[in-house]
Amino acid sequence: MNSTHFDTSVPRFQQHGSCVLPHLGVIAARGSEAAHFLHNQLTHDFLLLDQHHARLAAFCNAKGRMQASMLGWKTSDEEVLLVLRLDLLPQTLKRLSMFVLRAKVKLSDASAEWTVQGLLAPDTETSVPWQLNHDNTVWSVQLYPSAGASRSLVLAPAPAHTQTQNAVLSLDDWLLSEVLSGVGDVQAATFEAFVPQMLNYESVDGVNFKKGCYPGQEVVARSQFRGILKRRTYVASSSLPLQAGQEIFNSNDTSQPAGQVVQAVAHPQHGHWALVCLQTSSTEAGELHPADTSGSVLTLHSLPYALRDDI
Repeated sequence: MNSTHFDTSVPRFQQHGSCVLPHLGVIAARGSEAAHFLHNQLTHDFLLLDQHHARLAAFCNAKGRMQASMLGWKTSDEEVLLVLRLDLLPQTLKRLSMFVLRAKVKLSDASAEWTVQGLLAPDTETSVPWQLNHDNTVWSVQLYPSAGASRSLVLAPAPAHTQTQNAVLSLDDWLLSEVLSGVGDVQAATFEAFVPQMLNYESVDGVNFKKGCYPGQEVVARSQFRGILKRRTYVASSSLPLQAGQEIFNSNDTSQPAGQVVQAVAHPQHGHWALVCLQTSSTEAGELHPADTSGSVLTLHSLPYALRDDI
């Protein structure tokens, strides 16, 4: 297996439409210091954030390990919404609340107020990742494209926004689009498993290296500027099902894991796909396989974006 000759064949989406995303929830930060507070806690800049863009960001521990990843944007000068994995929402809300102290901000679980949807549409070269649009009370964030499709995350007031113009998309299609986009997130099975660059966050605008301190900032910056990062995330396919948190081994060294599954999907038509975080050296030779399933060899596929050398 050679890292310079990854398989370039991936499914292409023929089905377009929207679906509800039950695995995502919403945290609301409200108050005059909402953006300032989040700026001091997350990996991206929320102080200079306007109301036309969203931020991909991580919430890390003191060692730079990601406790959650999220997409956030301002709905007003005094409200920021964060969309993240529902299985991590309660503990993330609790941990963030510990840092509020005297800040003029109130954090709450706003999941019941919103319906989170994913939208796949024909890809256009004019789509810009993290661009934010809104129509009255419906918010839409342009995500990284995937396998010939444009992707958007849509937040509409609950109950579910009527999908009068969009065909119903299957959740399996959306989950596959997440994997093929190459942009992973953190869920309960991978809590504190990665620093942001292991998920390629510096290459998809998930980290701002010019902003001030936040939990884990020193470790994240050192990983970037001292060139000590030895793990990256790759798109992979498998003949057998994979699951988030599952260890991956290289046939040349089975004594220790070569990596871990970030997120995975079993698609009824296109099979088993995953994002896997791997030691970069493990992609250069040998075969990759999940723990206890040496007969299932992973095939690595080219990322749909370039990894950035200069930040």
